[in-house]
Amino acid sequence: MKVSVLAESVGAQVFGNGNIEVSGISSIRSAAAGDLVFVEDEKHLRLALESEASAVIAGSFATKKTYPKPVLISKQPRLTFAHAARLIRRKHAWQSGIHSTAVVHSSARLAENVRVGARAVVGEDVEIGAGSSIGAGCVIGEGVRVGCDCVLYPNVTIYPGARLGDRVIVHAGAVLGSDGFGYVRDDATGGYEKFPQIGKLEIEDDVEIGANSTIDRGALDTTRIGRGTKIDNLVHIGHNCQIGEDVVIAAQTGLSGSITIEDDVVLGGQVGIGEHARIEEGVMLGGQGGVLPNKVLRGKGVAFWGTPARPVREYLKQLGVLERLAKKK
Repeated sequence: MKVSVLAESVGAQVFGNGNIEVSGISSIRSAAAGDLVFVEDEKHLRLALESEASAVIAGSFATKKTYPKPVLISKQPRLTFAHAARLIRRKHAWQSGIHSTAVVHSSARLAENVRVGARAVVGEDVEIGAGSSIGAGCVIGEGVRVGCDCVLYPNVTIYPGARLGDRVIVHAGAVLGSDGFGYVRDDATGGYEKFPQIGKLEIEDDVEIGANSTIDRGALDTTRIGRGTKIDNLVHIGHNCQIGEDVVIAAQTGLSGSITIEDDVVLGGQVGIGEHARIEEGVMLGGQGGVLPNKVLRGKGVAFWGTPARPVREYLKQLGVLERLAKKK
């Protein structure tokens, strides 16, 4: 892709030869000819210019100078680099087509430029949008809808009826739309009867789901993952959860059923949240934080920590008191 075309697409200004071609991305240290790199501060600019990279994304500190290679100027170099990486990847995307060992039901509707990998299974009445890739060994159940430009890595399983928006990325081994952990106990016998798990799972645009994560369908209603949310590896989200937009959930977090996570929440690693809890907009919950069932955390931009979770300052004060008491004893 020509640097001038790339710059126009990502909203950057070019200093230098815009006809140079870039075909990959790299760190400064690993750069080779054809690669694009980025720098966020002036002290690293010289290293980038002396590297083998063909072009550099930099901040406004790099304007009004002459360089030996094209420099793309951006207010947010790291963000612009991420946008550029997506465009370059799309330019050099996989070849479309259905592998000879894949099983695709005759009623499935595949748009143009769709790739279906080896031994993947695409069920009855499935719909896959243009430019999407279904990796080797994936199983897509009856009636699933997958949007445009989605990437499903190998061995992803999507249960019947789930809905994925556009540009959704699902990493290897993830399971979407499985039954929730819902049972009713018989007081007379002590046995457990499975409660119906017939709800839906809806995943909106630009969501990314990490390897071996699991998201349950609703019991009677819908589990929903909001636009732009990013879910790390080994995360479990229970049935009927409502996850807002631009939420970040780190690895090994577990959410019980019927939890509401509002927009722009950040959950650290190994967080645990009990059923029917609510985490309001903009809250940050530190690693291994715990929220008891039915509790509410509120305070945009407020960081919580500990179990039960409380504001960090309060938590640290309590730790300090405990430490002083222990020393006295």
